[in-house]
Amino acid sequence: MLITRNAAAVLDACLESLQFADDILIVDSNSSDGTLEIARRHGARVVQKEWLGFGRQKQFAVDQAKHDWVLCLDADERVSPALAASIAQALAAPVSPVYRMPRRNRFLGRWLAHGEGYPDWSPRLFNRLNARWSDDLVHEKVLYAVTPGTLSGDLLHDSADDLAAYLDRQNRYTTLAARQAYELGRSSGVLRLLFSPVVRFFKFYILRLGFLDGVPGLLHISIGCINSYMKYAKLLELRKAEK
Repeated sequence: MLITRNAAAVLDACLESLQFADDILIVDSNSSDGTLEIARRHGARVVQKEWLGFGRQKQFAVDQAKHDWVLCLDADERVSPALAASIAQALAAPVSPVYRMPRRNRFLGRWLAHGEGYPDWSPRLFNRLNARWSDDLVHEKVLYAVTPGTLSGDLLHDSADDLAAYLDRQNRYTTLAARQAYELGRSSGVLRLLFSPVVRFFKFYILRLGFLDGVPGLLHISIGCINSYMKYAKLLELRKAEK
């Protein structure tokens, strides 16, 4: 299952990789491009739903599934043949109700192999009786209380090659993240502004060898560090506005 809004540019490849699934469900939020036409061409079942935020929208999709076992993707992701085979094997004899998979990110034309770009472990296959999506507006996560199984093969995530579009999306995400932190009563300050990006850069660029991914790897991690800074800067702005 996946959620969409104007995803025509990437949806075809995603759905093509899901032909092994018993049921393909798309929860769409009033797409105005060719998203619905592509969905119908691939035999996907479409449910319309006004936008609830990332976490709640994905959980709504899970609730509409025909089966208890669900595989959750984003429209710009696709299942590699090796991962599809691993999923089939896991479902034939499950050892856990939740499975994580390595996600490989493509950024500025390069498949990243280190840093934040890989393996980027993601729990996306689960039995909905034992797990659910969080209610987060952004940076949603699967909630579970078991030890997850591990799948082989990559979930391929093709990030935008257009740097301007990528930065625009990250700006929206940091705004949502700051608003969410504000509503949860969290605070910001000078130390968070200064050290959050530094710690993130050291972790992913040095410890997790992000420098081996060349210029795309450097830019990917640098933007992530800027995101950390901007989230706390926006949170600080929200706190000051309430005084």
